[in-house]
Order: sequence, then structure tokens, then C-alpha cells
Amino acid sequence: MKAAWLAVMAVLGGCASVADIEKTPETMSVISGKSPKEYASCFVAHLSDSRDPSVIEKKHDGYRIIVPQKLSKDPAAVVIVDERSSGSSIKVHESMSNVPIRPGDVRQAAESCISG
Repeated sequence: MKAAWLAVMAVLGGCASVADIEKTPETMSVISGKSPKEYASCFVAHLSDSRDPSVIEKKHDGYRIIVPQKLSKDPAAVVIVDERSSGSSIKVHESMSNVPIRPGDVRQAAESCISG
């Protein structure tokens, strides 16, 4: 059963590029009291058990985190962490944003790192 589930997720995931994923509607948009660096570190640490390492790109005012799919190196999500006067704003874009059965580990990691 687990193998069938993984096969379905691989087919539904497709091969979206980072630019394509960033154009999708946000699946989450929140504010955190943590600095962009603190939030990005927390987020990546939470995903380290379930996925290959994420790519963290420094931006002028924060970070862009590219999360790989569970079964390939293709991007599954892009998380934008921007600096605010009192913390960070976080926007999560997922490649399967319109699929209700998508893996929940990205959302869980994003939510668990909000407060600090």
C-alpha cells in the first residue's frame, strides 16, 4: 500500500520548476517573530528527517528555501522568508497546491517554526 501511495505522489508531483512553483498561489502566508536566519534554520532542520537537504539561497532581505520532492531532486516547494521590522514574513508555495492529498511535512515544518 505504501509503495502504491508513493507511486501516485510521484506521478502527481510532476516536474515543476522553481519559477513555476513560485507562480502558484501561496498555501501558507504567516508572520514569525524569528529572524529570517532563525526561521530558515528551524524549517530546514524540521524537514531533514523526511527529505533530502533543502537549498537555501540568500536574498537581499531574507532567504528562499527550495524543498526537494521526497523521491527526486525536483523541487516540491519554495519557501520565501523575508525580513520584517519585528521578525519574518513567510510564504509557502507548493508544486501540488491544488492536490488535497499532498505530503504534509512542508506545512508542518512551516507551522512548527513560527513561534519561538
